[in-house]
Amino acid sequence: MGKSYKRHIAKTITWRIVGTVDTVLLSWFITGDPYTGLKIGLSEVLTKMVLYYLHERVWFKIKAGVTKDGDSKKRHIAKTVTWRIVGTIDTMAMAWFITGNPLTGLKIGMIEVVTKMALYYFHERTWYKFDYGLTSRKNRIIKEESEAIVLEGVTSENKKQN
Repeated sequence: MGKSYKRHIAKTITWRIVGTVDTVLLSWFITGDPYTGLKIGLSEVLTKMVLYYLHERVWFKIKAGVTKDGDSKKRHIAKTVTWRIVGTIDTMAMAWFITGNPLTGLKIGMIEVVTKMALYYFHERTWYKFDYGLTSRKNRIIKEESEAIVLEGVTSENKKQN
């Protein structure tokens, strides 16, 4: 298994712990029932881990906001927004299914938009400080930038000759 896969699995697990605790507490607060909070939070563990892993893999292939020095804060914000859309839809559907009340799902989902975006952003910034699984990505980016510079140089030479 490549290092990037290991990184994405590790990020998936750490984020799921943070996200599940938040969902359980919010669901408990909104429904007034700790058991319902636990059911909603724990039911999401598998769906969210799969969705988060897929989200990480997609963003790994997207180069927007990636430089030779690493990922930009704009990239982290974009990842935060896209993940929150996916996560909120999943939370609202699960809460609706478990409580039988679409309004409860909507309430939990809307509050989660705020709490989870803040938590996710800090999760991303924390992971950014660790190079675990990034070596090959940084090397690939540097190589691609070097190839682009060489290609630009060849194009410039061709223009001068014509």
